[in-house]
Amino acid sequence: MEDLDYYKILEVEKTASADEIKKAYRRIAIKYHPDRNPGDKEAEEKFKQAAEAYEVLSDENKRAQYDRFGKAGLGGAGGFGAGGMDLNDIFTHFGSIFEDLGIGGFGGGFSSGFGGRGGKPVHRGSDLRLKVTLNLDEIQTGVTKKFKVRKDVACPECGGSGCESGHHPETCPECGGRGFVIRTRKSFFGMMQSQEACPRCGGEGEVITHKCKKCSGEGVIKGEEIVEVNIPAGVAEGMVVTVRGKGNVGRRAGIAGDIQLLISEEEHPLFVRDDNDLIYNLLLTVPQATLGDTIDIPTLGNGKARIKIEPGTQPGTALILRGKGLPSVQGYGNSIGDIIVNISVYIPEKLSDEERKFYEKQKEVSPEPNCSESVKKRIFDSFKNYFRK
Repeated sequence: MEDLDYYKILEVEKTASADEIKKAYRRIAIKYHPDRNPGDKEAEEKFKQAAEAYEVLSDENKRAQYDRFGKAGLGGAGGFGAGGMDLNDIFTHFGSIFEDLGIGGFGGGFSSGFGGRGGKPVHRGSDLRLKVTLNLDEIQTGVTKKFKVRKDVACPECGGSGCESGHHPETCPECGGRGFVIRTRKSFFGMMQSQEACPRCGGEGEVITHKCKKCSGEGVIKGEEIVEVNIPAGVAEGMVVTVRGKGNVGRRAGIAGDIQLLISEEEHPLFVRDDNDLIYNLLLTVPQATLGDTIDIPTLGNGKARIKIEPGTQPGTALILRGKGLPSVQGYGNSIGDIIVNISVYIPEKLSDEERKFYEKQKEVSPEPNCSESVKKRIFDSFKNYFRK
């Protein structure tokens, strides 16, 4: 990290305003956020680098020191850079930014920095991740699901404050309620001052001297809640439905995290999904394909749609039932997919005596395919294209 250029990390000029720096950090935080890049160590490292850069450039004094002397000029005031950092550090320091972005954090960091009650940090509970498997009928119409969720809930004894009945949090005697202390250190450039979280109150500005016995002063206990989730129509495998405020409750009257509901799609016995379209394979007999027929095609919701098979229909022909597929999620594009009927023709593997006589007679009548040269060419072109793929 020593040689990294904080301006290059945030992709801004050295003349960038504080607002431009904040916007740049928000953009990069979205791009490399761990929730959006699970398991990607490179993205996580870039996410940390962006946080380190923003922590310095968003502070007027630190930025001036950095512009003049580089990272070495920050001494112990570099925050994250001074002693390393983890993701919880980032979410703790920049929680309000992540709330604005609508993307989650990890663990039980502070969700709104020092913008909470009376300027004090507010704990945000961690998010919960659940998984639900839906069938195509549920996806077509949307569905409401109920889940019994085991999570952190507010302590009923103290109401989430963490204090015994009749007591309240007290102002931290070490930091005077500010939540931070000033440390002075010697550096190459002389005495340097840095602002650090108060070791007594952990940055909260308050201490609890009479802790609730039920929750040991945490303000939360393990409990259960029935959570009802409305899943919109048109969702697909891998999508995530976010339920705000139904995750773990934050410590000491904090705010609750979210539930991230991962969508899994159940395999359908008749249809293959292709975006909003449904593909159905219709197996015809040779007489049906040759002479034509009228057939009922199943649709979702136990419905049926009648389709006409023209005489001489060839295998691989696609017939379309408009508007019988799946809707776009949340009505995006205001479109509904189709059912695409793929025609296959079954050639019998075993024949009865009567069937054998029938086909032998047909063979005598038509020893070769009775089709035009243009049809032969079309079939051959399809054959070539198949192998080119």
